[in-house]
Amino acid sequence: MRRDSIFYKLFQQYPALLFELLTNPPENADEYTFDSVAVKETRFEIDGVFLPPKNDSTAVVYFAEVQFQKDETLYERIFAELSLYFYRNSDKFSDWQAVVIYPSRSIEQAKIYPHRSFLNGGQVHRIYLDELGDIRQLPLEVAVMQLTTVPEQQAPEEARYLLQRNQLEPTRQSNQAIIELITTIITYRFENLSQREVEEMLGITLKETRVYREIKQEVLQEGESKLILRLLTRRVGELSTEVKSQVEKLPLEQLENLGEALLDFNSMSDLQTWLDGVG
Repeated sequence: MRRDSIFYKLFQQYPALLFELLTNPPENADEYTFDSVAVKETRFEIDGVFLPPKNDSTAVVYFAEVQFQKDETLYERIFAELSLYFYRNSDKFSDWQAVVIYPSRSIEQAKIYPHRSFLNGGQVHRIYLDELGDIRQLPLEVAVMQLTTVPEQQAPEEARYLLQRNQLEPTRQSNQAIIELITTIITYRFENLSQREVEEMLGITLKETRVYREIKQEVLQEGESKLILRLLTRRVGELSTEVKSQVEKLPLEQLENLGEALLDFNSMSDLQTWLDGVG
């Protein structure tokens, strides 16, 4: 399940959602805009950057990182990325804050002592979704976020409940936006289901929305890339991290072409020649 993609879409739809997680959000939270940036020289990539409005005199930039897998060097990378970004944009901002979102404390890296100044200094906010409380008691937008973490067998029931709430209470999002977000999460979590099966699970009729089409395309592409990587490993041997990354980034059409071409590969050089040809 590509939870990072889900949160990217959530923050795109509703940037102020990040500040629903904080005890002391900025007063102008609704005016922040969401962006994703890459620090190209070091090949770093920041999950999300929340930019203050241009007329904000305080100009605090917020960084967000969504982490659903154990990474024992996560904080080293995050603080390197945001420090470099802030250094290059220090003329635009007066301060920074960072929000790291975990499904639970068990995912956080063990070695945190070297980062105690950041973690305990009020600039870094660690959010554990399973500690936010009962999903049915949370603000609707936060509950939608927590839907990514509830047990799979519980997810359909909670999704239907949130859809019902969406019809009964006013939110900052439009009703259709909430429906699309919930649909996105369920589509990711049950990626083998057809549109009709998702409709039956949620008890609604889905429109062929742009979001739904994008998610299904991404799911198909991810499944295809995994299959191609397995076939390539059998054909030419263990793949390097760089080669795997190149394959995973190929669009669906090129993945299908690679699936046909790999039958003629005899060595790693054949694969690299093919990749160079489409690069």
